[in-house]
Amino acid sequence: MTTAIRREAPHHNTLTCYTDFNCRLPECVARYTDWDRNRRTRQAEGTWNNLVDATPVREHIRRLMDAGVLPSRIAKASGIPLQSIRDLVGDGWRGFRYRTSPATAAKILAVTEADATPLHVDPTGTHRRLQALVAAGWPLTHIDRRLGYKRERMRKILNEKVILGSTEQLIAATYEELRALKPERHGVPKCYAHQARRRAAAKRWAPPSYWDKYPDAIDDQHFEPMYGVSRREIVAQDAHWIMRTTGLDKSATAARLGVDKSYIDHAFRDHPQYAPKAAA
Repeated sequence: MTTAIRREAPHHNTLTCYTDFNCRLPECVARYTDWDRNRRTRQAEGTWNNLVDATPVREHIRRLMDAGVLPSRIAKASGIPLQSIRDLVGDGWRGFRYRTSPATAAKILAVTEADATPLHVDPTGTHRRLQALVAAGWPLTHIDRRLGYKRERMRKILNEKVILGSTEQLIAATYEELRALKPERHGVPKCYAHQARRRAAAKRWAPPSYWDKYPDAIDDQHFEPMYGVSRREIVAQDAHWIMRTTGLDKSATAARLGVDKSYIDHAFRDHPQYAPKAAA
């Protein structure tokens, strides 16, 4: 038995699913083929690396940030990956980006403060940021106090289906401020920090270090975080998805996942919520 597991892509609207997750859905193959054909054509014409000075783009991003618009919101409004936004302003782990493509520049320059700060937003990213801070040892009551909110406000936000855009920005800014700090050195008693971490672990809330690996996924409601999930549960989830969407039986599904059929049997036994009603 091998240990290789093919993970499904978190989304299918960029080239990532094809290049990083080996996705071969027809529409994703067509998207990559079109991109590659365009790349080859532009390389032959000598226009593939036709980059422009990123200074106007960087200044525009900084003006938006000075107005209170967070990089994550700029990324969402422009459709540009968050890491690319960070790189352009010199806050990325890959270094400072001095040039960018005309298409990227146009998308970012088209973002206005009004576009980037809607009245109401999906709370997925806000929930995950609060959960991550708890996983790092920040009790919700301490976050309440830092934001000047009444007690239990953060707990209520975690249960809300829609939140204000201004609330999202405030909590995202607080997340950026606290994510790398040790709570015990900033006013949180050690016992309370320990309780917060235990609570997060019990709920399998991912810490900031997990989201650092997926910077564009924290706001993506279609991305399913796998933090704290056992290998056997992952296999059960993947097998369920494959069998439901492709009609393959357990033997064929096991071959696709690179595991024995008996491993899928054990995975469904331990996690019956994923077992098909009529598994082959």
